[in-house]
Amino acid sequence: MKEELLHYVWQYRLFATEQLETTNGEKVEIIDCGKRNQDAGPDFFNAKIKIDKTLWAGNVEIHTTSSEWMQHNHHNDKSYDSVILHVVEKANHIVYRQNGEEIPQMEITVKKEVKERHEQLLASKTWIRCEPWWNRLSPEFTHIYLSRLLHGRFIRKTEAIIEHLAQNNNHWEETFYLFLARNFGMNTNCLPFEMLAKSLPLALLGKHKNSLLQIEAMLFGQAGLLHSGKNKENDEYLQSLQREYAFLSNKFALSAIDSSLWKFAKIHPLNFPHIRIAQFAALIHQSRKLFSKLLVINDPNQLRNLFQCKASTYWETHYSFGKSSPKRTKTIGEKSIDALLINTVVPFLFAYSIKKDLPEVQEKAYSLLEKIAPEQNNIIEKWENLGLKAQNAYDTQALIELKKQYCDEKKCLQCGIGHKLLRIMF
Repeated sequence: MKEELLHYVWQYRLFATEQLETTNGEKVEIIDCGKRNQDAGPDFFNAKIKIDKTLWAGNVEIHTTSSEWMQHNHHNDKSYDSVILHVVEKANHIVYRQNGEEIPQMEITVKKEVKERHEQLLASKTWIRCEPWWNRLSPEFTHIYLSRLLHGRFIRKTEAIIEHLAQNNNHWEETFYLFLARNFGMNTNCLPFEMLAKSLPLALLGKHKNSLLQIEAMLFGQAGLLHSGKNKENDEYLQSLQREYAFLSNKFALSAIDSSLWKFAKIHPLNFPHIRIAQFAALIHQSRKLFSKLLVINDPNQLRNLFQCKASTYWETHYSFGKSSPKRTKTIGEKSIDALLINTVVPFLFAYSIKKDLPEVQEKAYSLLEKIAPEQNNIIEKWENLGLKAQNAYDTQALIELKKQYCDEKKCLQCGIGHKLLRIMF
């Protein structure tokens, strides 16, 4: 039996609890199973267990067999000296602390129906393991659990933002700029966009905010794209960018990223790196203290207006340098703006609310998600096929979290839905 299942049945007491005793015949009463430890050290902290007539407070370690205690070298690890009970499915060895004291052990028997339900989950080959039993969940339970997942998703994103803040001396505008750039690259080019932004601090771009050409020159130059394209010798715009970048890169000792990092395959031309960089340049040119502005704006449409931008005139007839195309204004689309609100603005509002202890800002973040249309992607489509219709971005973000962090990682036993279904599958 997998140790993971033993952890689960211990945590929720899904084992036979009649006449519990140690392998030495001492009566055991479990008062508190303890708190699950997800890091190094014993599996459960702060348990309370009465063995014979003595009440013990300490940690619990769980293995399939006793001999794993030695196999994992716990007998030589002082962090395991605090273990008050070794819980196993099969006791096949006596275990000791570092000082030679024997540690009480207890065998547990997992209930037959729990084993069977777990085995059915493991054997399922559907899109998500619990798909055959999904319709047994009540809508009320699903809604409550999705709200918990959404909160967890943004707590996780907040940790990444706060980590970058520390690296940027708590400069919110600079950190927001880095995350905004990454999300401008969308899934395909998020990494090179992030590297581009890191190579070109916002403060440096700010020195040239009044010149769109200079901002474009620095961004395209740092992206390593100023020597790409056809008919370069006849392209006056490209030559202007090259001259500006040659001067500015020498002045500020700039070093470009590798142009091979940018991906073009299977991307719609409107999302080509050149177009996204040109739009990003326009946004930087027209914006001032962008993060500060979004903190004071509550109306979703006004927030969208902050990100309305279009690539400069040259890009109306180009998708890359040197090659003309039919005229089309390259304005950032509504769906792209909503994606920036969902993936950049909302996480930053959430992080700011925690960092500054402003719960009203967190409420603003949730409210914004509720007013944004549901995202459209393969994950959301599959959930809809299971009967879960998303009403807004609040729902879709929670569903994406469920699929990526639990279903894809096969964490059924750590998932509230998996836990619920294990109890109602029969």
